[in-house]
Amino acid sequence: MVVALAELTLLVLLTGLLLYVLGTWSTRPVLRTGGGQTRLPARARTDLAAAVAQARWAPAHDEVDGVTRVLLRRAYTGLDGLPVVLEDRVFDTFPAADPAWEARFTEAMSGARFRCAYLNAEETPGA
Repeated sequence: MVVALAELTLLVLLTGLLLYVLGTWSTRPVLRTGGGQTRLPARARTDLAAAVAQARWAPAHDEVDGVTRVLLRRAYTGLDGLPVVLEDRVFDTFPAADPAWEARFTEAMSGARFRCAYLNAEETPGA
Protein backbone atom coordinates (compact mmCIF):
# COMPACT_ATOMS: atom_id res chain seq x y z
CA MET A 1 0.00 0.00 0.00
CA VAL A 2 2.82 2.42 0.92
CA VAL A 3 4.73 1.54 -2.26
CA ALA A 4 1.64 2.20 -4.40
CA LEU A 5 1.13 5.58 -2.71
CA ALA A 6 4.79 6.50 -3.31
CA GLU A 7 4.51 5.48 -6.97
CA LEU A 8 1.33 7.52 -7.39
CA THR A 9 2.98 10.56 -5.80
CA LEU A 10 5.98 10.18 -8.09
CA LEU A 11 3.70 9.88 -11.14
CA VAL A 12 1.82 13.06 -10.17
CA LEU A 13 5.07 14.97 -9.65
CA LEU A 14 6.50 13.85 -12.98
CA THR A 15 3.25 14.73 -14.78
CA GLY A 16 3.31 18.17 -13.18
CA LEU A 17 6.92 18.70 -14.21
CA LEU A 18 6.12 17.63 -17.76
CA LEU A 19 3.16 20.03 -17.96
CA TYR A 20 5.27 22.85 -16.57
CA VAL A 21 8.05 22.23 -19.10
CA LEU A 22 5.57 22.12 -21.96
CA GLY A 23 4.23 25.50 -20.88
CA THR A 24 0.78 24.34 -19.93
CA TRP A 25 1.10 26.11 -16.59
CA SER A 26 2.16 29.58 -17.64
CA THR A 27 2.61 32.53 -15.30
CA ARG A 28 2.10 35.00 -18.14
CA PRO A 29 -1.35 35.26 -19.66
CA VAL A 30 -1.05 35.72 -23.42
CA LEU A 31 -3.53 35.78 -26.22
CA ARG A 32 -2.91 34.11 -29.55
CA THR A 33 -3.44 36.12 -32.69
CA GLY A 34 -4.26 34.73 -36.11
CA GLY A 35 -0.63 34.92 -37.28
CA GLY A 36 0.67 32.68 -34.51
CA GLN A 37 2.00 35.65 -32.56
CA THR A 38 1.20 36.28 -28.92
CA ARG A 39 -0.43 39.41 -27.60
CA LEU A 40 -0.59 40.64 -24.04
CA PRO A 41 -4.00 41.12 -22.42
CA ALA A 42 -5.33 44.70 -22.32
CA ARG A 43 -4.33 45.28 -18.68
CA ALA A 44 -0.75 44.14 -19.28
CA ARG A 45 -0.53 46.29 -22.44
CA THR A 46 -1.68 49.31 -20.43
CA ASP A 47 0.90 48.58 -17.72
CA LEU A 48 3.61 48.15 -20.33
CA ALA A 49 2.69 51.42 -22.06
CA ALA A 50 2.86 53.23 -18.71
CA ALA A 51 6.28 51.68 -17.99
CA VAL A 52 7.64 52.68 -21.41
CA ALA A 53 6.34 56.22 -20.87
CA GLN A 54 8.53 56.33 -17.74
CA ALA A 55 11.69 55.46 -19.71
CA ARG A 56 14.64 57.66 -18.82
CA TRP A 57 18.11 58.29 -20.19
CA ALA A 58 21.06 57.20 -18.06
CA PRO A 59 24.80 56.97 -18.72
CA ALA A 60 26.32 53.51 -19.23
CA HIS A 61 29.56 52.04 -20.51
CA ASP A 62 30.94 48.83 -21.95
CA GLU A 63 34.00 47.50 -23.71
CA VAL A 64 33.82 46.05 -27.22
CA ASP A 65 36.90 44.76 -29.06
CA GLY A 66 39.32 46.65 -26.81
CA VAL A 67 37.43 49.93 -27.11
CA THR A 68 35.63 51.54 -24.18
CA ARG A 69 32.26 52.98 -25.15
CA VAL A 70 30.41 55.53 -23.06
CA LEU A 71 26.72 55.26 -23.84
CA LEU A 72 23.51 57.17 -23.42
CA ARG A 73 20.97 54.48 -22.61
CA ARG A 74 17.18 54.92 -22.62
CA ALA A 75 15.57 52.23 -20.48
CA TYR A 76 12.56 51.46 -18.33
CA THR A 77 11.70 48.88 -15.70
CA GLY A 78 9.84 46.00 -17.33
CA LEU A 79 6.77 44.29 -15.94
CA ASP A 80 9.04 41.59 -14.51
CA GLY A 81 11.07 44.20 -12.60
CA LEU A 82 14.13 43.93 -14.84
CA PRO A 83 15.49 46.83 -16.90
CA VAL A 84 14.59 46.93 -20.60
CA VAL A 85 16.82 48.96 -22.92
CA LEU A 86 14.98 50.85 -25.64
CA GLU A 87 17.95 52.62 -27.17
CA ASP A 88 21.74 52.94 -26.82
CA ARG A 89 23.59 55.91 -28.27
CA VAL A 90 27.39 55.98 -28.33
CA PHE A 91 28.53 59.20 -26.64
CA ASP A 92 32.31 58.67 -26.74
CA THR A 93 34.83 55.93 -27.51
CA PHE A 94 38.51 55.46 -26.67
CA PRO A 95 40.97 52.56 -26.51
CA ALA A 96 40.68 50.46 -23.35
CA ALA A 97 44.50 50.36 -23.16
CA ASP A 98 44.83 54.16 -23.32
CA PRO A 99 47.28 55.37 -20.62
CA ALA A 100 44.88 58.26 -19.88
CA TRP A 101 41.89 55.89 -19.67
CA GLU A 102 40.82 56.96 -16.17
CA ALA A 103 40.78 60.68 -17.05
CA ARG A 104 39.05 60.10 -20.40
CA PHE A 105 36.49 57.79 -18.79
CA THR A 106 35.72 60.26 -15.98
CA GLU A 107 35.33 63.13 -18.43
CA ALA A 108 33.18 61.11 -20.84
CA MET A 109 30.89 59.84 -18.07
CA SER A 110 30.49 63.39 -16.76
CA GLY A 111 29.52 64.58 -20.23
CA ALA A 112 27.15 61.63 -20.62
CA ARG A 113 25.44 62.44 -17.29
CA PHE A 114 24.95 66.04 -18.43
CA ARG A 115 23.54 64.93 -21.79
CA CYS A 116 21.18 62.42 -20.12
CA ALA A 117 19.88 65.13 -17.78
CA TYR A 118 19.26 67.34 -20.82
CA LEU A 119 17.49 64.57 -22.76
CA ASN A 120 15.31 63.67 -19.75
CA ALA A 121 14.37 67.32 -19.22
CA GLU A 122 13.56 67.67 -22.93
CA GLU A 123 11.19 64.66 -22.82
CA THR A 124 9.46 65.67 -19.58
CA PRO A 125 6.00 67.12 -20.29
CA GLY A 126 5.68 70.76 -19.30
CA ALA A 127 9.41 71.31 -19.04
